[in-house]
Amino acid sequence: MKILVCDPVSPKGIALLQQHPEFEVVVLSERVSEAQLLPLVKDVAAMVVRSETKVTARVIEAAPQLRVVGRAGVGVDNVDVEAATQHGVVVMNTPGGNTISTAELSFAMLLGLARKVPQAHASMTAGKWDRKQFMGAELAGKTLGVLGLGRIGSEVAKRGLAFGMKVIGYDPFLTEDRARALGIELVRELDNVYREADFITVHMPVTDQTRGMLNARAFARMKPKVCLVNCARGEIMVDNDLLAALDSGKVAAAALDVFGTEPLPAEHPFRKHPGITLTPHLGASTKEAQEKCGVEVAEVITAYLLTGEVRNAVNLPYLDAKTYEQVRPYLVLGEKLGKFLAQLAPAQVDRLYITYGGKAQDLPNIDPVTRAILLGFLSRASVKDLNNVNVRSIASTLGLSVEEKRSSEPVTFNEWLHVQVSNGGLKLISAGGTFFGSPDNPRIVRVYSQPTEIVPFGVVLLLKNKDRPGIVGYLGTLMGRHNLNIASMSLSRDTVGGQALTVLNLDSVPPQEVLDEIQRDPDISNVKVVKL
Repeated sequence: MKILVCDPVSPKGIALLQQHPEFEVVVLSERVSEAQLLPLVKDVAAMVVRSETKVTARVIEAAPQLRVVGRAGVGVDNVDVEAATQHGVVVMNTPGGNTISTAELSFAMLLGLARKVPQAHASMTAGKWDRKQFMGAELAGKTLGVLGLGRIGSEVAKRGLAFGMKVIGYDPFLTEDRARALGIELVRELDNVYREADFITVHMPVTDQTRGMLNARAFARMKPKVCLVNCARGEIMVDNDLLAALDSGKVAAAALDVFGTEPLPAEHPFRKHPGITLTPHLGASTKEAQEKCGVEVAEVITAYLLTGEVRNAVNLPYLDAKTYEQVRPYLVLGEKLGKFLAQLAPAQVDRLYITYGGKAQDLPNIDPVTRAILLGFLSRASVKDLNNVNVRSIASTLGLSVEEKRSSEPVTFNEWLHVQVSNGGLKLISAGGTFFGSPDNPRIVRVYSQPTEIVPFGVVLLLKNKDRPGIVGYLGTLMGRHNLNIASMSLSRDTVGGQALTVLNLDSVPPQEVLDEIQRDPDISNVKVVKL
């Protein structure tokens, strides 16, 4: 089997591949274009890349024997994962390889800002000796605000504590227990970080919620003379707003390793601003990180090619064909249940209880189903590079534990999958699902401890209401007036005249004015829209 190493990786990783006689390892000596790569991949079983080589759909189509692409690093932006999946190619990465390196660079940036090291060095090389100009500050006793407490953010927090700093952190999906274990103070509002922190370091992925979050409005709410570090993603910060905050003195200094456009254009104003320290995306640029990534990518490729084991896959969990056919329907139902509950549960959640009942308790392997549930549930957290393989570790990082149970207790349905969400021992919400008629026809049949029937696809409108005449007619008229088509409706109640649960499958998302009107009815509450 031929393995093509396209980008420079650790020699130890290459040596691990070469020690297997089954492999023919070909190492490219220089970067090649897509056109040059096409004839080279016609007989390869595996490709090893970093960020330079682009594994496009054309490259994948030109490699009929390709079985796996190994990315020595975290991001797989340079790999067409969808095309790989369509061609049966597994894409694997090495998510933990650069954690320490990026955390240490972030803290080096903090120290550099506190003691004005880059500016003092520039002054010295210019022949000056100006000690007064570079009066610094101690980190001890200062407050460090960490935005995002995943792997890297948690490591930065540990280092802040070691330097005697008070560490506060913002992560809407981290639990209080996990925060206490880290020794940090968890805050639920960004304004609290902005108001208290002397130093702020960013470790969040780019999402619709985080893109441009560090803007003029955010800078205005920050403590005067705050220092900022961004080793996460350049798109999180608005460049012009940062420059304005620096010029006004609101932000004392900033250290940036990442940028919205990379390489950073030669004429970009960041390059000439005296208050900014710049590095060219060096977060993973250490010998140790590169060695870890090189060794890990060699290990996962070897395991897959020789034994069929899949680790760190971003597009496929490992299952043999027979087991896959048994669990396949539950993967769909499980992910839908997780996504459904994610949109109804509050941000603070520390445990999922998953019950497998009826025929589901006899599944030979429930782990893939649990992972599918977590994948759906954690979709709300916008975790970077979340996949079926790393979803359990991501959940653990966020302080979310999972308890699985195979139950032999009698159930109403032949197949039964139930998920309960709780926090601090308090049950928050639960939902149960099954299949109607065939495994390809999943249904959510229990919500808020009440029976229902929800097709888990598209737009779902849920509401609680007093059981009284006219509710159905009112909702139907309102939907019709706003040209909202009802695909199906489910009604249930606890007692006559008591509390009812009404669920509508809609063909489109209702506008806010419709939701506001429904909510104004004194007999209606808890109006929710779920997108599945």
